[in-house]
Amino acid sequence: MELALAVIDEQGLEQLTLAAVAARAEVATPSLYKHVASLAQLRSLIGVRVMEDMTEQLTLAVVGRSGDDAVASLMRAGRAYVVRHPARYAAMPADALHDPATQAAGNRLLQVFLRVLHAYHLEGSAAIHAIRCLRAIMHGFTSLEAAGGFGLPEGLDDTYEQLIQMFVASLPRP
Repeated sequence: MELALAVIDEQGLEQLTLAAVAARAEVATPSLYKHVASLAQLRSLIGVRVMEDMTEQLTLAVVGRSGDDAVASLMRAGRAYVVRHPARYAAMPADALHDPATQAAGNRLLQVFLRVLHAYHLEGSAAIHAIRCLRAIMHGFTSLEAAGGFGLPEGLDDTYEQLIQMFVASLPRP
């Protein structure tokens, strides 16, 4: 797994092949089939690993915090992860909850978001909509940032802080 992550970090997700991992391990490509059945399985395992890493980082960021402070910390930690690991983040599945191979890791990540929003007493569809909005803000901004999509001179930190404040302001007051 570490060798595959190194390929992604150095060359990008699109360059991840079994041959690239085998070359890094200094083994023949068929040797990898003792560990993974296919490139698709390797990508799935990497997606799980990325979600586990993000779950850990986001959890550490919000422990001991609640309400607006927890939301802001979660959003900052999510952005920090993508800034550190843009290619890994790109390996995260778009819909982990509907793939049996990634469902458990996806649910653990989802639980972090649900716990952070718990202070706002959001339940059912209201919680789902809030999580979708939060995810769209984080993903949209960080994906554009990672791709170099913000060419204007104003500071990205300032823009992201404005987005955090906009999202927090949209939440119901407990």
